[in-house]
Parts: sequence; C-alpha cells; structure tokens
Amino acid sequence: MKPFSRAERVSVKIQSNLSELLHKKVSDPRLEMATITGVKLTDDLRHAQIFFCVSGGKKAKYEALAGFKSASGFLKKSLAAKLGLKFMPALTFLYDESLDYGSHINEVLKSLNVDGDSETPEDTES
Repeated sequence: MKPFSRAERVSVKIQSNLSELLHKKVSDPRLEMATITGVKLTDDLRHAQIFFCVSGGKKAKYEALAGFKSASGFLKKSLAAKLGLKFMPALTFLYDESLDYGSHINEVLKSLNVDGDSETPEDTES
C-alpha cells in the first residue's frame, strides 16, 4: 500500500502551486497577506477545501474571502494548466481558525501565573 493517497499527493501539489500563484500572478491587494495553510481534497478529487490565514483581524479576513471569490476562476484555470488532472476540483476557500485559536490559547496561558512565583495552597498550610 502507498504511504499517501492520491488525494493527499494532489492536495500538496495544489497547495504549493496555489501559494506560488498568489505570490507571483495575483495582483489583488486583498490577497497580498494571505497564506495558504492547507488543502483538503475529497478522495474522488472533485472538491478541494483551501484553508488560508491572513493577518489584520476580521476585516482582512472578509476582504481576503472576497478576493479569493473574485479570483477563483483565474486560480482554477491556472491550477488546471499546472496539474494536468482529468477533472479540476471545485475550489472552496475557508479561513483557517486554528491560528487564531492557538493565539487565544497562548494569551490565556500568559495571563495565568505559571512561573511558580505565587504561593500554592500547600505552601500556606505549613
């Protein structure tokens, strides 16, 4: 058995080619700071979920979504030429919430006093 499925191999190619297209061919200012964080492709290679992140808060997130929506035809056509698949998957762009969640968790951990300077309940009993 192969270590990776065809869908996984194609999704890696889509991610790398799409990242290259964003940096070299797309001139939409809404997509300048967008980074492709992952691609999830169905086993039949018909639908691809493209995950991206962008800095700048909610406004930048919605602007990037609009930018991807307007550029999706160009991106799909360009990817089809590079990938050479029988059928080009339908592209759906989704904001990757995991980075925001990780940042939130990091802030929560920083707000806690975890450096050991505070007294613990065992210390106060003696």
